[in-house]
Amino acid sequence: MYKRFIKKPLANLVVAIAALSMVPCAMAAKSDLEQEIMIKSARQSGDLKNKIITYLDDVVITQGSLIIKADLVQVLKKEQTDNDVYIAKGKPATFEQLLEDGTPIKLQADKIIYEASENNITITGNALLSQEGSEVRGNKIIYNTLTERLEAESNKDDTVTTILKPKTKAN
Repeated sequence: MYKRFIKKPLANLVVAIAALSMVPCAMAAKSDLEQEIMIKSARQSGDLKNKIITYLDDVVITQGSLIIKADLVQVLKKEQTDNDVYIAKGKPATFEQLLEDGTPIKLQADKIIYEASENNITITGNALLSQEGSEVRGNKIIYNTLTERLEAESNKDDTVTTILKPKTKAN
């Protein structure tokens, strides 16, 4: 359904590799996937025949430590696997979760596509991933919570920006 690997110039690959090696990543809390999902919104509508539910206005989705906030969220069922795909849109839409080691990770963008069964989060449009003060910005960021892999890409005339916060020494 979505391209996982997109050919980009070597410079973007180098930036993504540098970001992976420097930004401290950890697997998202496994227990979150075992928790119930709560969705709150001002309005909702459903197309039950096509298995599409739309939540509108001040949408908040929680599952364990996972929190998605958006103006609009559509939940779609993939026909092949019957797994849910969450598409959140906002200015910005946000995705927050505590990782296994207890550190928070936050993603924000104009659009977030969350495929829990595949451990993939794709954010596009003013995409930002931040963790422990470090951040990666670009037009599109794909983050896999299981493999801890990150891919970031920019628009044609822009760049991916990575800001790495130095680790502080314990006293």
